[in-house]
Amino acid sequence: MKHNFKHLNIWKLSIELADEIYVITDSFPKNEEFGLKSQIRRCTVSVASNIAEGSSRSSNKDFNRFLEISLGSLYELQTQIIISNNRNYLEISKTEKIENKITELQRMISGFQKNLTL
Repeated sequence: MKHNFKHLNIWKLSIELADEIYVITDSFPKNEEFGLKSQIRRCTVSVASNIAEGSSRSSNKDFNRFLEISLGSLYELQTQIIISNNRNYLEISKTEKIENKITELQRMISGFQKNLTL
């Protein structure tokens, strides 16, 4: 069963998260242009992209596999945000706000997976 990814709340929130990540990483130091900044951005893009790609699959089992990849990217992103905070690239308030959004999205994707009939 195919899903229209543009109608999925998990996809909408992942796009919102990606937009916020792009804004907060704009202030990263120049020496992180191809390091942490690039990695964080690729990671957040991966979350939304895998939800969209998975939604096109013909079976929920395949879709679930892409949701697992999205979750993995979220955990990777969370780790990179913590490292960015430790390097003083992000203010603690921004770190907490992003971490809360990441945690909410992790919870939502997990809940969505439970409702998929495999």
